[in-house]
Amino acid sequence: MMKRRLGTSQIEITPIGLGTWQFSQGKGLAGSFWKSLDQDATHAVVKAALAGGIDWFDTAEFYGRGNSERSLSAALASLRVAPGSVGIATKWWPLMRTSRSIPATIGERLACLSPYPIDLFQVHQPYGLSSVAKEMNAMADLVDAGKVRAVGVSNFSASAMEEAHAVLARRGIPLASNQVRISLLDRSVERNGLLGAARRLGVTLIAYSPLAQGILTGRFHEDPGAVATVSRVRRLSGSIRPRTIERTAPLVAELKKAGAAHGATASQAALNWLISRWGDAVVAIPGASKPSQAAEAAGAMGFELTPAELDSIDALSRSIG
Repeated sequence: MMKRRLGTSQIEITPIGLGTWQFSQGKGLAGSFWKSLDQDATHAVVKAALAGGIDWFDTAEFYGRGNSERSLSAALASLRVAPGSVGIATKWWPLMRTSRSIPATIGERLACLSPYPIDLFQVHQPYGLSSVAKEMNAMADLVDAGKVRAVGVSNFSASAMEEAHAVLARRGIPLASNQVRISLLDRSVERNGLLGAARRLGVTLIAYSPLAQGILTGRFHEDPGAVATVSRVRRLSGSIRPRTIERTAPLVAELKKAGAAHGATASQAALNWLISRWGDAVVAIPGASKPSQAAEAAGAMGFELTPAELDSIDALSRSIG
């Protein structure tokens, strides 16, 4: 698939990026969701993603208190990836902080990712102690200072996204993206105004948890006992329970059928649907804790579902509710 422009910025990315929450190395609240990966494992995952054609990575300060950023940059450096040749997106954590924290902590973000520059800097949650306007102006100052290339938000509602866009527009800077949960099991962006607003404003929606915490891979349908191997906090946040597995069985069967027609897997079909259904409006950042998972995610860009397959998957997705 051809690269896509990130919003109306000058940044071009592949439709699939790699989410690096799993690189938290077991640190902090974020790290409790996943088994800890050592640096060798991270290196292997990043190598597989790059080999598959993925050219950008999404991380965050919150992911292991900077450990994900450090682990990502170390992996890229060990693979001799030239700074600027891949895209790097990270996020500022706003809880219990004001907008003054944005310029105060950017040095740490840059140091954690060094020598790789920050292409996209995002406000991770809409729960800071300062207004959206103050946060966006602080982010715009970083763009003007050449410390980041573009500004995005994450988990913002349609109205908050519009406000962020308007504030940045007054500074001559586009709002590039809004990172939100989107998958065949969570299509709330179609109902809450986010998709329509994003299209109107020229904002790219970055879909996190695009495989619904692994449910859409079919792993739990093939082996129900695998549910017990997932951390309790992840089971709760992703609704990974027997009832969900039973309810989604027809959709996963259709994904397997559609994928097989293209020599692909259920998860690849789910990702391909996600980056095809709404055109260029949506890109996705599946995570990976194994090289095979990164390679599989990258492979979702190597084929195109037919209109009939897209519609069939769509209908079963909607039937789940």
